[in-house]
Amino acid sequence: MNITLPQAVFLFLAAVIVVCSILTVTTKRILRSATYLLFVLFATAGIYFELNYSFLGAVQLTVYAGGIIVLYVFSILLTSSDNKKADKIKNSKFFAGILAAVGGAALCIFITLTHSFPVSHFVPGEINQKVIGTALMGTEKYQYLLPFEVISVLLLACIIGGILIARKR
Repeated sequence: MNITLPQAVFLFLAAVIVVCSILTVTTKRILRSATYLLFVLFATAGIYFELNYSFLGAVQLTVYAGGIIVLYVFSILLTSSDNKKADKIKNSKFFAGILAAVGGAALCIFITLTHSFPVSHFVPGEINQKVIGTALMGTEKYQYLLPFEVISVLLLACIIGGILIARKR
């Protein structure tokens, strides 16, 4: 079996995403978890660049890298400095989590194996940024200005809540 360079790069990036995703949710230190999440987002941007979606790759890097920096700041500010250990998870919750993970993986594998995945009708290549911007920030049907504004207000409320929690200590 001959593996081409793009396939090898994709397999490497996919392996980085899978391993770092698992490490993100299993580590007990919040800064390490944020660092692993950063690697996941970088590898996702690498897949976008490999698919010749340079605009999406650049947005992935700029938006999520900035988000991870904010996550670092809040994780440093909001975590206690007395190095408390996390409470042990009860066996029932642990097995419920394992059962949910195995069920989700089985469902994903079943759907992947039974779906036919028709050939895409999209022309490969770059999508015009004006079309993306109009779709995201327009006010007409199937455009996303209102949800974007609602999410920005929600994030602002979360930031203010985090600052208030940090100031009480």
